[in-house]
Amino acid sequence: MSDADLLAFFKAMANESRLRIVGLLAQRERTVQELAETLVLKEPTVSHHLAVLKEIGLVTVRPDGVMRWHALDAGALAAMNRRLVSQEEVAALVPEESWESRVLSGFLDAEGRLKALPASRRKRWVILQWLVEQFDEDRRYPEAEVNATLQRRHWDSATLRRELIGAAMMAREAGVYWRLPRSAWRSYDDARLEPSQAMTA
Repeated sequence: MSDADLLAFFKAMANESRLRIVGLLAQRERTVQELAETLVLKEPTVSHHLAVLKEIGLVTVRPDGVMRWHALDAGALAAMNRRLVSQEEVAALVPEESWESRVLSGFLDAEGRLKALPASRRKRWVILQWLVEQFDEDRRYPEAEVNATLQRRHWDSATLRRELIGAAMMAREAGVYWRLPRSAWRSYDDARLEPSQAMTA
């Protein structure tokens, strides 16, 4: 494997959502819709992540009528990792029930909207991480589009918008917003989170 292939592999796998997609595909093949529902992401976002994974040869596609099933290419994974990471270990990237998953499921209703904003800073950090995944990387968003995206998840888009900025998960300039890399994010202790009128534990 060339240095360029290794660089592309590690760059692709540096994204948390793509890691989770690989973990889910290591368990069994899935459609874009199923992945989007499981990860609570937009289908175009999942399709973008799958395209990156297909480009490095980790994911294969099987057409089945109007459906397209995506699967992990175990052979490609083995070649890239040289047995350093097994398929079972990759599947373990998606735990059966992590603390973050329990927090998220506890605050989401059946339609994927937030029932309330948690008062706990650590729990709100989980919610913010989930919200920032609603925005694609390498894109600029006008404030109206940011508000519309956030309002699909919770009515108080102004608070959520300010907290994403306060947590350094997003940046803003002249009314334009963009998602920042994880390395720029503040910890939940350092983030500037504000009180909300609709909080619960």
